Amino acid sequence: MSPLLRRVEPLYPVLIPALAVLAALAVGGVLLVIVGANPARVYEKLWSGAMGNPYSRAQTLGKATPLLLVAIGVCIAFRARVLNIGVEGQVIVGGLAATAWGLAIKTAPGGVIAISSLLVAMIGGGLWAAIPGILKAYFNVNEILSTIMMNQVSASLLIVLLTGPLRDTSAEATAANIIQTGPIPEAAWLLPIVARSPFNVGALLAVAFAAAVYFLLWRTVLGYRIRAVGQNPKASAYAGIAVRRTLLTAMVLSGAFAGLAGGVEVFGVTHRALQDFTSGYGFSGIVVALFGGLHPLGAIPAAVLFGGLLVSGTKLQSVGVSSAMVTVLQGLIVLFVVSSSEILRRIRRQAAPPPKPVSAAQSVLTDAPHAEIAR
Repeated sequence: MSPLLRRVEPLYPVLIPALAVLAALAVGGVLLVIVGANPARVYEKLWSGAMGNPYSRAQTLGKATPLLLVAIGVCIAFRARVLNIGVEGQVIVGGLAATAWGLAIKTAPGGVIAISSLLVAMIGGGLWAAIPGILKAYFNVNEILSTIMMNQVSASLLIVLLTGPLRDTSAEATAANIIQTGPIPEAAWLLPIVARSPFNVGALLAVAFAAAVYFLLWRTVLGYRIRAVGQNPKASAYAGIAVRRTLLTAMVLSGAFAGLAGGVEVFGVTHRALQDFTSGYGFSGIVVALFGGLHPLGAIPAAVLFGGLLVSGTKLQSVGVSSAMVTVLQGLIVLFVVSSSEILRRIRRQAAPPPKPVSAAQSVLTDAPHAEIAR
């Protein structure tokens, strides 16, 4: 490596993803030119729609809150090499569980309703994730297929409950044919940080959990086990780690944070369960986690970025571009960022010093225990 590259090497984890985002925006600009749009105007509209004024910033941070909670859960599962694609369904179940519990104890004090309902949301999401977790850990069922199927089950469960046991029986809802539950007591709503916006105290909770999960994954025995199982389950089993139990634990924790995202969205934004209250946060949260490098702290800026894209996407029609272009930009950003991680890995491998030669005697001594084990 040249002296200049060695000097900036500590900045690689930040510099290379930043360059990847710029490259994605450049490719997106080419696509915008092809469809006859002005890239400068489109990107200016995206920026102003997400960060142009205090209300836009509050909207962006409000959208980023459930994305961050989902991404935290995805980081835990993916670190154990369990591809939890079912976080969308876990968000739904968590929101439904929190709503049902909140309505069941609506005469309790507001703080009791809010705190207990968010806990129930985590339990609901965790139990829902435990089903594919058990199938993966103990029956080796492909978790991608099982979690996608659980998404479909949860979407159907949402409709069944909203049109049945949890249906809003008020005359206004019936007349308007709105599929929703009754309202959560106002005393239990999460306090907004900015009035009349989705930016509420759930955002502070999400950031605190991001720091807590970082501590869990890199400063605790459980976190070490989760990461070890993700790196090499066979070596982890040889070292005495209960691989199946660790996989299941990672999946349950992942579902718990997705369920919490659903609870925060209900108690902080919609104040009742609606047919589309998740707004696709589950799938977008996977993208956020990948963009953040599967690191809970890296997911914080990633959630803000994608929250801004979700908010500003609706503004693109004013410049003659479909809001679907935001989805294209999301895909390009993830593609380039994920590719940048491979580039970073190769750069570090080339920069690493060559291994020291091992003498024949040292080789025999090193291999002896393994040969004994093999026998």
